[in-house]
Order: sequence, then structure tokens, then C-alpha cells
Amino acid sequence: MDYFLQQLINGLSLGAIYGLIAIGYTMVYGIIGMINFAHGEIYMIGAFVALITFLAIGALGVTWVPLALLIMLVASMLFTSVYGWTVERIAYRPLRSSPRLAPLISAIGMSIFLQNYIQILQGARSKPLQPILPGNLTLMDGAVSVSYVRLATIIITLVLMVGFTILINRTSLGRAQRACEQDKKMAGLLGVNVDRVISLTFVMGAALAAVAGMMVLLIYGVIDFYIGFLAGVKSFTAAVLGGVGSLPGAMLGGVVIGLIEAFWSGYVGSEWKDVATFSILVLVLIFRPTGLLGRPEIEKV
Repeated sequence: MDYFLQQLINGLSLGAIYGLIAIGYTMVYGIIGMINFAHGEIYMIGAFVALITFLAIGALGVTWVPLALLIMLVASMLFTSVYGWTVERIAYRPLRSSPRLAPLISAIGMSIFLQNYIQILQGARSKPLQPILPGNLTLMDGAVSVSYVRLATIIITLVLMVGFTILINRTSLGRAQRACEQDKKMAGLLGVNVDRVISLTFVMGAALAAVAGMMVLLIYGVIDFYIGFLAGVKSFTAAVLGGVGSLPGAMLGGVVIGLIEAFWSGYVGSEWKDVATFSILVLVLIFRPTGLLGRPEIEKV
């Protein structure tokens, strides 16, 4: 039972990270109907920006951990937001009215470019980081331990989910996003700045990916230029599992994928955890293509 609870906590924290990245996929798809395959690299850039920021503020003499973490988070979100906005302007906006294959190829090309761009700037070797938040919260007389970083990951994810739900449902930007999701042309005729809404959607998704990147850096203490590819594919799997276009579905899919990985690694073996994850994707696409919380598209004639 103790081992089960330990793997449950590990799976929830990992699923929270996948969920944060998956929200970016599902938000972009919900509005423009395209998958941003460069989103995983945005997450990777967020992790690198957090690491570089930590080294920079350490050199400047900032040693108070809460302040250092806050600066890392703000810097990472700001820089990745710029990257997200740039990806939309370069890789998507010029191809918005093109056949769907064109922006798909453009996004894959942008993903490869960003990978090699970071490899050239930062080198191909892994970049380590010393533990910033050491210590654990022990449960059940010490049989189960939760690191403060994993606990913070789960709490931050819940707070962000509540914040995004309020933003989507109760703000003018959220109403504009929902209007563009239903009919971009009609939204434009009613005065909604569609280009601005789409750009802000990319920016918001990139900021969430930055949070996930920073959390991965703090949890595992090592990153490289390739971490965005596999995390991006698994987060896309989470978005499909939950239902592409559904924010609660993206988070649910992320949690399910995280739990599958954690329990499979704990009880079967970590060598086959990716096989288990993508097998779930195949089964969902076969038996429930709309995902767990997705709704089938209704075409009016």
C-alpha cells in the first residue's frame, strides 16, 4: 500500500506537468484547428531560460530561494511567451488559409529548428542543476515521502487550472476565444480582433509550458535540448486522450498518462512505459476518437 501511494504521488506530479503542456496543444487546436508541434520545444526553452536565470541571479548575489524561484518563473514565462508569439507569426499566421498539411509541415520544421537552435546555443550535453528545494514531506510514519517540489507542482497546476477556467468563462478575452473557436469569420464581423486572440492563445499556452519546464528542471535537476520532443508527444497524447479542444480533458489526459507511466514503471518496468503510453493513444483513437471529455463535431448543412 505504501509503494502504491508513492507511485500515485509520482504519477500525479508527472501528470500535472503533462497536463500543463497539453493545455497549450488543446487551446491552439480549439481556436485554429491545428496542432502546434513546436509546443514541446517551447517547453524545453522554458526549462533552459529558468536554468540560465538561476545561474545569472546567483552570480548577482541573490540567494533567497523564494525570490530566486519567483524571478526564474517570471523570466521563463516572459521569454517563452515571446517565443510562442513568434512561432504563431512565422509558422502559422501566413499559412492560416492554406491546406492543413502546410501548417503541419511548418510546425514540424519549426520544432526541428528550435531543437537545433538550442543545441547550437547551449551545446548538446545535459545541463545539471543542484537541488534548490531539498526536503520531503513524510506521510504514514515515513513510509511515503513527497518532495516539496512535487507538492508545489501539483498545487501550482491546480491554481493555474482554476485561474484558466475563470479566464475562459468570465473574462472578455475568454469570450473572444470561445467565439473564435465557434466561428472565426463571424467573430471578426462582430468586432473581435481574431489575430490578437490567436496570438494571445499561443502566448498563454507558451507561458504554461514554461511553468512545466521549470518544474521539470527543479524535480529532475537535469535538462538537454531534446527533452521537448518526447514530452511534447506525450502531452499531445494526453490532449487526444482527454479530448482535443477541452481544457479539463487536457488536464485529465495528462494525469492519466502520468499515472500510467508511474505505475507501469513501478510494477512492470521503466523500459516499457512509453509503449504503454502510446498503446493507450492507439486504443483511444480506435474506440473513442473524440477522447474522454471531447465532443463530436456537428456539421450543419
